[in-house]
Amino acid sequence: MGVPNFLTITEQVADYLRGEITRRRWIGIMPGMNSLAPELEVNAKTVEVALRQLEKEGLLVSQGRGRRRKIVLPQKRGRQLLRVAFLLYEKSDQSLDYLIDCKNNLELAGHTAFYVQINLTEIKMDVRRLARMVSKTEADAWVVAGGTSEVLKWFMQQKIPAFALFGRRRQLNIAGIGPEAIPPIVEATRRLIDFGHQRIVFLDSLYDVSKPGATGKAFLDTLSAGGITTGSYNLPGWEGGLEGLNRLLHSSFQLTPPTAIIVGSGPTYLATLHFLLNRGIQVPKDLSLIVTAEDPDFYLCEPSVSHIRWKSSRPIVNRIVRWVSNISEGKEDTRQSMIEAEFFEGGTIGPVVAEF
Repeated sequence: MGVPNFLTITEQVADYLRGEITRRRWIGIMPGMNSLAPELEVNAKTVEVALRQLEKEGLLVSQGRGRRRKIVLPQKRGRQLLRVAFLLYEKSDQSLDYLIDCKNNLELAGHTAFYVQINLTEIKMDVRRLARMVSKTEADAWVVAGGTSEVLKWFMQQKIPAFALFGRRRQLNIAGIGPEAIPPIVEATRRLIDFGHQRIVFLDSLYDVSKPGATGKAFLDTLSAGGITTGSYNLPGWEGGLEGLNRLLHSSFQLTPPTAIIVGSGPTYLATLHFLLNRGIQVPKDLSLIVTAEDPDFYLCEPSVSHIRWKSSRPIVNRIVRWVSNISEGKEDTRQSMIEAEFFEGGTIGPVVAEF
């Protein structure tokens, strides 16, 4: 009778992990030894040796010291079904029709799509807080809405599959899509100047005078072309979410209140409008207000909201679904797409009036 071939504890751990991987318990990124050891009731060193064994088999790929390993399933399995996390700019973005359509289409394709409970505004775009949040979230790919260049660069540095929905994605080698907002912003700014406005402020937490980006620069250049001296007053930026915005608005109306404001999102528009109403400032009688976002409800308002719109959100849905499909098949996809946009004048802008 032959000698029994008992598995060592390391081989048992490797065998268990191999089975869990092929059963798709984990997809994309493998948990580290420190999180696996307590579950398996073995020491971390044993788990590390087992993980290295799976590396040799080609089931895992090292991504460098201190980084979790990437899972590579055998090619015969075809495309992977991914867990896709949507990291939003603000919580209210969950109600946007095109994001709902994205989630529904991804789920119809067999993927799992979910909103991360914490949003970029809450963590103040802080990459350290972002890193902690991502490490605690089981996701294989990320759709990042309205991220700063620092946030997007962080995802790129970690080699985590990420898609930039709007945000400061230009000049970065990352997949993304967003409206071509510069021409309509220039048109909107010129229209305000034509109405006689000189004190025009662009409120967007992604842009300030020190880091204006292409969009902020186009706005400032248009003001300068209209004979307006520009500075931090026109493109202040802010941090701290809604509280930070309210602090900025209060300070803006202390000495030299603006006569026209362009805001960078629907929630910012509502918060700004609420601030103005509390101060008895009427739109557009006392102040002109424009938002660079699209929302079907803008047309139902009276007066209709002056805003930047795109003809269809379908390209956003199609592009994100296509990107996830490419990632699931192991294809590299860093293409950026632009959506044609236009300025809808609406009824919330008008001629400049006397001091209020």
